[in-house]
Amino acid sequence: MLHQEFAPPEELRDTIKCFWYNIRDVGELPSSFEVVPDGYAEIIFHFGSGCSIVDNGILRPLPSPFMMGLLNQPAVFYTKNRFEIVGIRCFPWTVFDLLGLQPGKDGVRRFEHPIARLQPILAKSIDAGRIEEALALVKQYFLDARSGIGIDSMLYKAGIAMREANGVLPVSQVASAAHATVRTLERNFKRSSGYSVKDVSGLIRFEQVRNQLWHNPNINLAGLAHELGYTDQSHLSREFKRYSGTTPAAFARNAKKGKQAVNNDLVALTSSS
Repeated sequence: MLHQEFAPPEELRDTIKCFWYNIRDVGELPSSFEVVPDGYAEIIFHFGSGCSIVDNGILRPLPSPFMMGLLNQPAVFYTKNRFEIVGIRCFPWTVFDLLGLQPGKDGVRRFEHPIARLQPILAKSIDAGRIEEALALVKQYFLDARSGIGIDSMLYKAGIAMREANGVLPVSQVASAAHATVRTLERNFKRSSGYSVKDVSGLIRFEQVRNQLWHNPNINLAGLAHELGYTDQSHLSREFKRYSGTTPAAFARNAKKGKQAVNNDLVALTSSS
């Protein structure tokens, strides 16, 4: 398996966290992988055998591209043989404006959009092993898209404050950092992302816990809870289980064993700094 991340051009840093490429070969039999929530939205182009997700008890293939929105719980995907991804990791308060789509709370979102015209062009580059060429095409698409829209500076300032504070800031302080009232910020935030500031802050904070547990499974949970503004260790554990489906202790044990490919692996499982 290979995973690479690429910083966006300066002109895109207010909308896109990074571009990334991932390849894996899981063999002829279908294999599953779990995507754990984090504080980003992903636009996913995939190549090879494709991937599927269980929808109302039925395994359904996903188109390319599709969007991985904010998740409230892990999502399980299935693939086989060679599987390659070109991903665009976006801030959730900018992704819908960037694509010109209505915001929503779909965890995994199928959508019709002119961006799908890139699929056959990218497939040729990917099949020929010209990964940098494929990424250059995607970057140019988003540079063109970004030039045609205005990004709300209030949301940008709010997003920076939330990220820099690891999701710990109360809404009133996020609004202060964005030079807005709480009411105005919440209204604009929901309009752009479909979620409240508190919703996204909770995911950002969970993401920090997950990353720290992966990199340091022996970390003191009580100390981590205090550092990240949870009421106590029990509060941290409840929130962690809410988003991951497992306890921090169980996650740390798996991290020690190396059984979960969380570190720079796939989509929302990627440990983002």
